[in-house]
Amino acid sequence: MPAPVHLDPRLLRAFVTVAEDLHFTRAAARLYVAQQALSRDVRRLERELGAELFVRTTRHVTLTADGERLLPYARRVLQAQDDLLAAFGQARPLLVDLNSPGLVTGRLVLERARGLAPGEELMARYESGLTYAAAELLAGRLDVSFGRFAGLSPALRAGLGHQPVRYEPMALVLPEDHPLAGLPRVPLAALVGETVYAGAGNARTSEWTDLAHRLFEGRGIEVAAPAPLAVGEEEFQRIMDKTRNPILAVVSFPAMASTVVRPLVDPVPLSPVSLVWRKGLAHPAFDALRRAAAQVAAEEGWLRRPAGGWIPAADAAVMSVHN
Repeated sequence: MPAPVHLDPRLLRAFVTVAEDLHFTRAAARLYVAQQALSRDVRRLERELGAELFVRTTRHVTLTADGERLLPYARRVLQAQDDLLAAFGQARPLLVDLNSPGLVTGRLVLERARGLAPGEELMARYESGLTYAAAELLAGRLDVSFGRFAGLSPALRAGLGHQPVRYEPMALVLPEDHPLAGLPRVPLAALVGETVYAGAGNARTSEWTDLAHRLFEGRGIEVAAPAPLAVGEEEFQRIMDKTRNPILAVVSFPAMASTVVRPLVDPVPLSPVSLVWRKGLAHPAFDALRRAAAQVAAEEGWLRRPAGGWIPAADAAVMSVHN
């Protein structure tokens, strides 16, 4: 591969984004550019390097051997550029995954951080679950997320740091005419014989499904079989209306039409939430985000475990140690 005299970092960013998605349309959407413009940038990079980087067919995009060879170098160049801009106060936005719109924990921390660092740009993203977000963090496509750190594999945790933020009480989302909807709080014993939806089959949120299995084990409660993966609140509600299964959630889960949210008790199951980032992350807004998480957690009492609260032993151990 002949070395060019100069390479525009924009071309490298175009290449890396396509290499990660292996799909020009999705990559263009991530970069907020037209697909034709993205294709032109990739072709220009190939001309400058004198190498074909992708094999394109009508159905698939794959990396060539030269593309595979270029990818780690391109990522290092782009990270160095980000670090340089950050050192001179010209940092890119800090990308903060809040999991899903409407969830309270991450949103309150992000709002506080924006107040602590008004000169920085902190942008929200919504990637549904920490399992998926963790891979995005390690790839540099996200900076920070929130979720159950103990639910990640040891291989993923090895490249990530975390800061405990909250023990959030868990709840059920019930159809408003469900027999349990009339209770102000739902004892776990009242769920014996019920089948509860907890995201089974959704690869983005497997840490949540695992938590449900641990909670329901030995209690006579079943985790619902995978339902069709629904994107967007309307589709999610439509699928849940068809199955009519209670949904395992947290107490701050946003309200949906024709449903009620009821806290679970006896015991109170807790969803452990951490702020999670890739190790080595350097960004001027990152310290503000960590300070915001600590401040809000202290003010709201988020890290006080309620009497009789339930949490897996592995999660308790992880939440007692942070970076």
